[in-house]
Amino acid sequence: MASTPRYAYVTLITRASYLAGVVLLADTLRRHGSRHPLIVLYTPKLSADAVRALELEAPRQNLILRKCKYLLPPGDTKITLIAQRFEDTWTKLRVFELCVDFDVVCYLDADMAIFNRNMDTIFERAERELPEGWLGANHCCVCNRDKDPWAPADWHRENCAYTPVSHPGGLTRPTQPPSSDGNEDDLNPIASLPEGPSRTHRLLNGGMFVFRPTPQLRDSLLDFFQTNTRLLSTFKFPDQDFLAHFFRGRWRALGWQYNALKTMRYWHESLWRDDEVVCLHYIVDKPWACRVSAEGVAGYKGRDGVTHRWWWDAYERWEEERLGGGNHFLSNTNPSSSGEKANTTSGKAADDGVAGREVVALVRKGVAPPLGVSDGWLQVDDPDLQAIGASVQGFANNKATSSSSKD
Repeated sequence: MASTPRYAYVTLITRASYLAGVVLLADTLRRHGSRHPLIVLYTPKLSADAVRALELEAPRQNLILRKCKYLLPPGDTKITLIAQRFEDTWTKLRVFELCVDFDVVCYLDADMAIFNRNMDTIFERAERELPEGWLGANHCCVCNRDKDPWAPADWHRENCAYTPVSHPGGLTRPTQPPSSDGNEDDLNPIASLPEGPSRTHRLLNGGMFVFRPTPQLRDSLLDFFQTNTRLLSTFKFPDQDFLAHFFRGRWRALGWQYNALKTMRYWHESLWRDDEVVCLHYIVDKPWACRVSAEGVAGYKGRDGVTHRWWWDAYERWEEERLGGGNHFLSNTNPSSSGEKANTTSGKAADDGVAGREVVALVRKGVAPPLGVSDGWLQVDDPDLQAIGASVQGFANNKATSSSSKD
């Protein structure tokens, strides 16, 4: 008899300022009925409070916590980053190293949340559609309608892979990246290709991707990372530029709904439908860094009130249930798959209530308080939290820096 396939979601947290994001990602996965664990990779310098919060959430949310070392380019590789906050994202590539005990893995950034429906079908789709050694992902949106000066010259609407598609075709028939050109092993970066769709349609967004782990893929990817420092020095978005190059000619585009960039709601109106979003990606500023205003305004440009409100609604449900105690996932989760037993005793309920109050207090340290409220909310002057708030687009000056060692 064939064994049951093993599937898992994975995310990465390197800074406590993303704790609220991880908690809501886990909560919304479970709320929408996912039956598979979320592996949380965390780095050695993650604060003790953040680790404690994850430990408290683990039995309720079917989390598997795995401590991992930072992954940085070798030696004194010169790295040019769009923003300093991307310096830790190389570590995302550890997912290929640490998850070979699963048949299919779906990576999700810590600034994502699940809405409308269960996402678990992504695993069966990957097994059915992805050859071994391939990646399933979503295109990078290159519209640059805000005219950010750091963007390449060919980043405009006409060259965006989302522009040619509309609803409902975009759900099942997305623009596919160019087929193999025979140069997949070429060390020339994608950025060196002629400007235009033949280049921009090769770019992917690294917030969500799915793959079939194997030791061979792990070894090949990590060897490429360690031996091509000249190439790494050209990447401005570390992990996703690396993935786009490494899987050049070997990745398949998925429907936009699996990595719904929040800006697409007003940049790709003919494609976006609120009720089709499965996995919402809160790129740029993060919703937990600032409440939605009384006028419904949110986001660094003031255009994200709707999608940020979705996040806050989900957060408020999580907090209310955690403060109330009890197990609210029994109807959605198979206890044998989650490792969590039914809450049948008053003692268990009391213990859960104590843990709930503790985890809420810990998460609140990195969450904006309600408008006009300060009591019960510990506000920390955290530069990491400020860096993901409304001033997030104060990008680094594209100055090359040497990679530094971390514990």
